[in-house]
Amino acid sequence: MDAHVAYRPAAPGQDKQFMRPTLLAGAGNEMRVAREEIFGPVSCVIRVEDLDEAIAVANDTAYGLSAGIVTTSLAAAERFKRDARAGIVTVNLPTAGTELHLPFGGTGASNHGPREQGGYARDFYTVPVTCYTGW
Repeated sequence: MDAHVAYRPAAPGQDKQFMRPTLLAGAGNEMRVAREEIFGPVSCVIRVEDLDEAIAVANDTAYGLSAGIVTTSLAAAERFKRDARAGIVTVNLPTAGTELHLPFGGTGASNHGPREQGGYARDFYTVPVTCYTGW
């Protein structure tokens, strides 16, 4: 399986501080680019057969900062929110961005320290999942 660049816009001028967003299609879950956290504008498209496989692929990682699904099925959305192991779970929305009044943090190797934000500090020993759904 070979991943290929499916989208990468032109760089604006000569700005050396800019990293162009890149979408890699045809990626496999075994590829390094799909297995590691990349803190940059890079994303992989991994084709799966069904919701079961999508959840299995999403959870087959040591990391768990965020996970998202795009669907028209409310049942699939609810199941994904329940079964995805990540600190932020989104439906029909980007997997980045937080609300300052909600806890933020990943699971597994993505987690670092407490998710203390405002009144949430008292719940330090819980394992929260913040879910967003755009419908």
